[in-house]
Amino acid sequence: MTDTTANNYELMSSKLILASASPRRRELLKLVGLNFEIIPSDADEAFLKGETPEEHVLRLSEEKASTISSHNPDAWVLGADTIVIINREVLGKPVAVDEAREMLQKLSAKKHKVITGFCLIRKNTDIMIRDTVESTVVFKEIPEDEIAWYVRTKEPYDKAGGYAVQGMGAFFIKEIHGSYTNVVGLPICEVMETLKEIGAIRFSKGGIYVHGKG
Repeated sequence: MTDTTANNYELMSSKLILASASPRRRELLKLVGLNFEIIPSDADEAFLKGETPEEHVLRLSEEKASTISSHNPDAWVLGADTIVIINREVLGKPVAVDEAREMLQKLSAKKHKVITGFCLIRKNTDIMIRDTVESTVVFKEIPEDEIAWYVRTKEPYDKAGGYAVQGMGAFFIKEIHGSYTNVVGLPICEVMETLKEIGAIRFSKGGIYVHGKG
């Protein structure tokens, strides 16, 4: 699947691949005008014994990128993983109404952390960069009627922590400290800076160019 923008940007000798099916990451990359392909990775997202949250998102982002890069060695491949943590508990993606309700009750009137790890790989040049970005989100106290309404929408069920900052769940949020796009699912400022630093993109009057010279 190829994702393009309306900005008439040119794809150079090496393509950029997003190793994720996340519509939020796709929209963020489109927002900054990048041309890219989507090849989702099916990495197992379970925690390893003794693994810290930071180690977890770094490992998974690397595994996702590495899996796709092994079949596309000349491409720049971006992998990412995002988790929500409150009181040292990792909140995953709820699959049922009761689970979503319990997560929102835990987040209500409290602050929590959102940590994203991302990894950029181009296998045939042995370039690999990994990093993590952390944001703090403060929720208002959520009344039970609002929780009951929200868990009956489709929104909580493919989101870490059971809410969407860019969706209807936005009105639960009083404050965000740190990167907003990190809470959405991809710290786009840091990703773009890294792409530029490693030579994956350059900027010109005609747009953003994705190229293969590192």
